[in-house]
Amino acid sequence: MHIHILGICGTFMGGLAVLAKAAGHRVTGCDQNVYPPMSTQLTAQGIDLISGFDAAQTALTPDLYVIGNVVSRGNPLMEAILNQGLPYTSGPQWIGEHILQKRWVLAVAGTHGKTTTASMLAWILEDSGYAPGFLIGGVPMNFGISARLSGGAGDSPFFVIEADEYDTAFFDKRSKFVHYHAKTVVLNNLEYDHADIFPDLTAIETQFHHLVRTVPGIGRVVVNAREPALHRVMARGCWSETENFGIEGSAPDGRGWALAVHDDDRFDVMFDGEHQGTVAWSLGGEHNRMNGLAAIAAARHVGVAPAQAIAALATFGNVRRRMELRGRVREVLVYDDFAHHPTAISTTIAGLRKQLQMQPDQNGRILAVLEPRSNTMKLGTMKQALTDSLVDADLVFGYGATGSGKEALGWDLAETLATLGTKAVAFDDIAALVRAIAQAARPGDQVLVMSNGGFGGIHQKILDALVA
Repeated sequence: MHIHILGICGTFMGGLAVLAKAAGHRVTGCDQNVYPPMSTQLTAQGIDLISGFDAAQTALTPDLYVIGNVVSRGNPLMEAILNQGLPYTSGPQWIGEHILQKRWVLAVAGTHGKTTTASMLAWILEDSGYAPGFLIGGVPMNFGISARLSGGAGDSPFFVIEADEYDTAFFDKRSKFVHYHAKTVVLNNLEYDHADIFPDLTAIETQFHHLVRTVPGIGRVVVNAREPALHRVMARGCWSETENFGIEGSAPDGRGWALAVHDDDRFDVMFDGEHQGTVAWSLGGEHNRMNGLAAIAAARHVGVAPAQAIAALATFGNVRRRMELRGRVREVLVYDDFAHHPTAISTTIAGLRKQLQMQPDQNGRILAVLEPRSNTMKLGTMKQALTDSLVDADLVFGYGATGSGKEALGWDLAETLATLGTKAVAFDDIAALVRAIAQAARPGDQVLVMSNGGFGGIHQKILDALVA
């Protein structure tokens, strides 16, 4: 089959393209911005790319057009497809029908930690000899790729997928994850997000319950016991096995998965009150401990003993753009992190603060550099929560484009950050932003760059400015 993918350079659609190619299909694609690193990765796979959405691409006469959710009505190629009555489907539906059918799908859903937890789960299965396929919205360092059909010589029946609640396509407003028909589902957490498509948290809870409804009776739903929103989701009904993780001492009969912290990089794992082992790794923070606990629980459903999963996590190498150290100049460290929701921002800063407190001989400060780039952030829905999430940083540097362009904020970033006082400043020019950071930084400081986009390559620009 020849498929032509509209919006191929997005993380999900690019991964879909790699899987389709590996499955033996001819794959071509187009996007508005065809540039590295995704463009080079796809070209290396033998996938032909076209820049833009010109209607003339219908001359390729593919068997099927696969539509990414970046595409909307008015797109010239999409209009041509509709006018000519050509066959099309969404990316999630194509994945569900052509890659995931007859596989044991392990889906990781939640507002935060999907990429990290899915990466942990894929690595546990890999280290345990299960050779899973996976599609993850980031690059796990243990694999160096974001998607593959399966590992090893044979076709593994196991497939780990990051299960996003964002809508499927302009013609299918269900969440992506309802197309995956998972047998094992992790519900990691649930907060309000995606203000561009969901009016409130209740609407997202409804979509999560739609996911629960698709899990078969022999399946299992692994649920964060600390999340009130997930309690409400499960109270609507569940027809599968359930296991809770992150239980507290007040949980009924102490059943489920619990943890006890030794220090920031070691914690005990308990199941139904029985000690299963101790995770010792390089990751810190309660959020990562909860992610790890969820991955251990999900892996047990396919037969991985908790002790084996615990051992695998000791060699987990995290995910690119999750507190990834990009460089060190004059004893100033520059980190890249994907945090783009206030809760994630607060958690990331708290984790870095704890690292600094463990080095009492260091006088380093946290310089938070933020680009509010997600659709929710652009709408200004979480302005107050954003400032609250930044209070523990020593200095805050915000970037928000002005004007009416696609990347422009719909609100005044400088006015919002002003509530943080003189420690916060906003810029609409990256060059000026970089100069200010370089001038402010001093030995021992940690520059924490947070964005869910490329941020104009600011990480290297900061490092270069520090050298100058």
